[in-house]
Amino acid sequence: MGTTRLHRIKLLLLFTLTGVCTAQNDITLSVFTVTSKSMTVQWSGHSGASSYKITATPKNSPQQPVFAQFSGNMVMGSVNSLSPNTVYTMQLEAMDNALNVLSSAETEETTAPDVPSIHQAYSKNSDSITVEFEEVSGSTSYILRAESKFGDFFFETSVPGSPGTVVGLQPYTDYILSVMSVNSGGRSQPSYPIEAKTVVIAPKLNTSSPSNDSIHVTWPLVEHAVLYTLIMIREGSSNRLVLNTTDTTVTFDNLESGISYCIKGMAWNAEGQAGDDLTVCQITRPLSPDVTHVQVTQGRSLGIAVYWMMVQGASGYFAFTSNGQNCTTDNSYCYIVPQECGQNHTVYVVAYNDAGPSSPSQPAKYITYPCPPENIWVEESTPGNCSVVWEDVPLVEYYVAFIKRDDGNEKSCNTTETTCPFFCMCGYTYLTSVFPYNQAGTSLFAHVRNYTTIPCCPQDVTVELVSTETLEVMWSPVKGAELYETTAAQPNNVLHCNDTAPVCALSDLRCNTPYSVTVTPCSELRGCNRTCTPHTHETAPCAPEILNMTQTSNSTYRVLITTPNSPNTNYTVTATGRYDKHVCKTRNDSCELTQLPCGALYEVTAVATTAVGKSLPGYSQALETGPCCPSTVNVTQVTQAMTNVTWSPSTGARSYVASLMSPRGKAKCHTLDAHCLMGCITCGTNYSVQLDAISSTGHKSQCHYRGFSSSACCPTGVKLYRRTNNSLRVYWRSSNSQAYNHTVELYGTGANYTCFAAAGSMHCDIQEGTCGDVYTVVVAPVGEYGVQVTFCLPRTYSVPCPGSNAGMVISRRRRSLK
Repeated sequence: MGTTRLHRIKLLLLFTLTGVCTAQNDITLSVFTVTSKSMTVQWSGHSGASSYKITATPKNSPQQPVFAQFSGNMVMGSVNSLSPNTVYTMQLEAMDNALNVLSSAETEETTAPDVPSIHQAYSKNSDSITVEFEEVSGSTSYILRAESKFGDFFFETSVPGSPGTVVGLQPYTDYILSVMSVNSGGRSQPSYPIEAKTVVIAPKLNTSSPSNDSIHVTWPLVEHAVLYTLIMIREGSSNRLVLNTTDTTVTFDNLESGISYCIKGMAWNAEGQAGDDLTVCQITRPLSPDVTHVQVTQGRSLGIAVYWMMVQGASGYFAFTSNGQNCTTDNSYCYIVPQECGQNHTVYVVAYNDAGPSSPSQPAKYITYPCPPENIWVEESTPGNCSVVWEDVPLVEYYVAFIKRDDGNEKSCNTTETTCPFFCMCGYTYLTSVFPYNQAGTSLFAHVRNYTTIPCCPQDVTVELVSTETLEVMWSPVKGAELYETTAAQPNNVLHCNDTAPVCALSDLRCNTPYSVTVTPCSELRGCNRTCTPHTHETAPCAPEILNMTQTSNSTYRVLITTPNSPNTNYTVTATGRYDKHVCKTRNDSCELTQLPCGALYEVTAVATTAVGKSLPGYSQALETGPCCPSTVNVTQVTQAMTNVTWSPSTGARSYVASLMSPRGKAKCHTLDAHCLMGCITCGTNYSVQLDAISSTGHKSQCHYRGFSSSACCPTGVKLYRRTNNSLRVYWRSSNSQAYNHTVELYGTGANYTCFAAAGSMHCDIQEGTCGDVYTVVVAPVGEYGVQVTFCLPRTYSVPCPGSNAGMVISRRRRSLK
C-alpha cells in the first residue's frame, strides 16, 4: 500500500521543481522529490560528460556527506540514506572519462520529517473518524488520509496536530486511515495504516405536545441501529429521564404544562457503539386560562374587553365569541371590536405556544347595550299636540326620548313605553331621538328624526295697487316658511305667485275687478298652510277707448268713448296740444271739448277714475282742428281775362284752393303758395270769392270773402276817322257802353290827345292840329271810382292829309301793362 502511494506522489510531483541552480557553464540542477530519507534531483545534460556525481552534504550537522554516481546518459537520480528533517547542499559534477570535472552545479533542500505512528482511530459521529498519532520533530503539519477498502474513495485533509479528524465520511462504513508529517521540504511517507468504522446516524426526532401534560416523540428507522436511547431533561432542572427502546415512537406523560423539555436521542449498532446524538426541545401546551371579567366598551365603535389570568408557558392568547369574532394578544386582556348592539353572547379564551393551543376556557356570558329604534316618527293628533313614537326593541329596560326644537329649546322624557307626548308650535322643526338602556348602558348614538310643523300664517299682510293691473303684496316672514304662495282669485280664475321673499307682485290682473288675495306659507317637508285668511282688493278701472270725434262747431268737438267700468266711474278726456291743454269730464259715453283753436293738432286720450285709482290712458287719437282762414284776401285783375289772388298766411294750412264763382262761370286754382294767378275771367262780372285752407292731413276749412267784380270789357271795333273840319273821330263798339264812361288817348309823333266819352256814347272827337301824322289809339272804359282799365289793346293809325276820309290802321299792338 505504501509503495503504491509513493509511486502516485512521484507522478504528481513530476512537474514540481523545488529548487533550481545554474552553473557558470549553463548546467542546471533541481530537486524533483523529497522524502524524509531521500531526495531525487534532475539536471540538464552536458556534452562530453561520461558520468555525473551527486554529493549531499548536511548543513550545520556533523553527519557525513552521502554520494551517488550516474552514467553520462542519465539526467535524474536519487540520493538515499539521508537524515529526516535535515538541510542538505546538493552538488552535481559532470565528469569525463578521466574523471575530470567538466561542469558543476549545486542547490539546497530540506528532507521531509520522520514518519509518524498512529495510536488509535475511532468514530463518534457518523460522518467522521478521529485519529490519534505520535507527533514527530520538525513537522509543521500533518496530512490525514482516508481510503475505502475497495479503493473507490480517497480523501486527504491537513491537520495541525494530534488528534485529527477526517470528515465527510459515510455512516457505518469501514475506512483505512494513515498520517504523514509535513515541513518545508515536503511530506513524509505514510504511516502504517489502521482500519476504523463510522458509527450510525442519530435518529431524526419529531416532537409534538398533544396535551398540556404530554410530549409525543417519533423518528424514522435508523439503518444498522438495534437500540435507541432517549434522554429527557426539564428546562431549568438537572434531573434526567433515560429511556431505551427498540420502537420508533415514545410518549412522555405527566409533564408540567407550558414547560420546555429537551430530548436527546441516539442509536446503537450491533457492536454496541452509540451513534450520533440529536437534541430537540419541545414545550408542552399551556393550561386553559380562566376568564375573570368581560366589559362592554364604548368608543368609536362598540366592543368588549375580555380579561383573564395568564398561564405558564403561553406565548399568546386567543379570545373568541360565540358569534365568530376574536382577538389575539400576548397580554392578559384584549378587545373584540366591533360588536353589535342588542346581542347576548359568550366568550372563550385559549392560550397557545409553539406546541399549540390549550383547551378553551369556561364560557363567559356578556350582553351589549340595546340597539336604538330604527323607526321613529312624530304624530300630530291636533295642531300643537305631538307625540314621538317608536318601535319596541329587545333587551331594553327603559327609554329616554329627547325632543329638541330648532331654536335650542329641548325636553326629554323617561318611559318604559314606546311613545312620548310634547307640545309642538307651528313653524318649528323638532329633532327627536330615542336612547334605549339596559345594564350594559346605552348606545352612543341614536337615529334622529326631523319633524317640521306646518308654517304659521303671516298676520300683517298688506295689499297695495302699484299699477293699474298689478297688486303688490307684502308681509313679515314667518317661522318655518321656505316658500310663499300668493294667489289672487276671482271666480273661474286664479293667479299664482311663488317666491321665497316676503313680497310678491301679482301682475296681469283684470282691470276693475275685485280679487281675493291669500298668502300661503309653505315648507318642503310639511307642504302649505291652507288656513290663512284672504284679503280683498280691487284693481284700477279699465282704460276707456275713443270711438269717434266729431266737430260740432268751429271750436267744439264731441268725443265718443267706451265705458267698460262700473256706473260710478268718472271719465276724463284730455286734448293735449303743443301749447295748451283742454279737458272735459263725464260719467257717460261722450263729452265735448270746447274753445279749440283753429290750425292746431291735439293728442286726445281718455282716463277712467274710481275710488281705487286711475286707469291707464286709453289709446290716444290725434285731433286736428281745421286750418285757420287767412285774415285778408286780395283779388287783382291782371288782364281782362286774368286775375291775381293773394292772401295772408294761414295757421295749420299747407295748401289752398282759391275759387272765383259767378253765374257766368267760375275760376279755381290749387297751390301751396299764398297767391294764385287765375284765368278765364269774364269782364264786367261780379264774382264770389272762396278760399279753402287745407292741412297736411287733408283737413279743410272753407273761407268766404267779399265778392270781386271784374273790370269793364275793353271796346272793340275801334276806328280813327279824319273829319272835314280837321278833327279826328275815334269810334268803337261796346257791350256795356251804357254803364261806363270811356277815355280815349291818342299818342302821335307831334302831339298827344285825350278825350272822354260819357256813358252810352261810342265815339269821341279830337281836334287835330296837323295832318299826316301816325297815332296810337287806346280806348278804355273807366270803372267805379274813376279807375281806368289799363289793359285795353292799343292800335296805331296813319292819318293822311285832306283828300281821304278814312283812317288807315297801320298796326295793332298790346299795350304794356305798366
